[in-house]
Amino acid sequence: MQEMTERLGTDAAGLARAAALLRAGRLVAFPTETVYGLGGDARQDTAVAAIYAAKGRPQFNPLIVHVADMEMAEQVAVFSDQARDLAARFWPGPLTLVLPARPEAGISDLVTAGLATVAVRMPAHPVARALLAAFGGPLAAPSANPSGKVSPTEADHVLEGLSGRIAAVVDGGACPVGVESTILGLAPPVLLRPGGVDVETLEKALGQPLAFGGDAVKPNAPGQLVSHYAPGAAVRLDATEKRPGEIYLGFGPGPEADLTLSVRADPVEAATRLFAMLRVADKLATARGAATIAIAPIPETGLGRAINDRLRRAAAPRG
Repeated sequence: MQEMTERLGTDAAGLARAAALLRAGRLVAFPTETVYGLGGDARQDTAVAAIYAAKGRPQFNPLIVHVADMEMAEQVAVFSDQARDLAARFWPGPLTLVLPARPEAGISDLVTAGLATVAVRMPAHPVARALLAAFGGPLAAPSANPSGKVSPTEADHVLEGLSGRIAAVVDGGACPVGVESTILGLAPPVLLRPGGVDVETLEKALGQPLAFGGDAVKPNAPGQLVSHYAPGAAVRLDATEKRPGEIYLGFGPGPEADLTLSVRADPVEAATRLFAMLRVADKLATARGAATIAIAPIPETGLGRAINDRLRRAAAPRG
């Protein structure tokens, strides 16, 4: 069913309206430091079901619960000493922890996809934090885009994919990080999705190397599906030249590019621009009748690991 999607400001009136919609079980997109999230009350089955319906997301794919503070986080999940130490180091910020869920928290089984664990994070974006405080409870919030498509880093991106399917979007400008949060399981520590906190930083904090986990068939955290973050055009990775019928997306010095993630070969800048540039490249491909977006190689270190994870999923065969 189509509805009029409101564009709300970040002032007190806009946030109060957003919080009221959320309390009524409606869906509101809002900016985080990573990408825009599609928020719904994590305790209302109907609200969470509406998230899956609006995105066209498979219900076996769990959602991240966003919290305002540690008190709320401890009400949602069981924290070990190690989890509290990581939260103290990296929250608020782009790290999601997968922890044992507290049944008494009332988090919808749809959020956890029936698992005994819940993915939790405390966002750093001031608008996200203000909205969570105004709402006063945990929000389930995957990226605010149709499932499998390019994640949104601006309010206009949200409206391109979800206008008419959600109640509102809070327009807080462009997201500063640009790739989703890192997801970390514990006991023992395992990287479930690379993201805004790089692996090297986490390994230093943990004092040990990280194992890599995740299951594309039965995900135990978001962002593990093989085909994800995909533009309409096909994607060719590690491209060192532009072929006929392609749009070339560069990184640093190299062949003449139609667009670039970072002229300086800066992975932080590239992460910030990644999803926006994929959208621009996709529109350019349509305009020029190009079938493929070719993307320059990006080093597999630091934030480059998260960028390459998203690009491999964007390039994967689509069902």
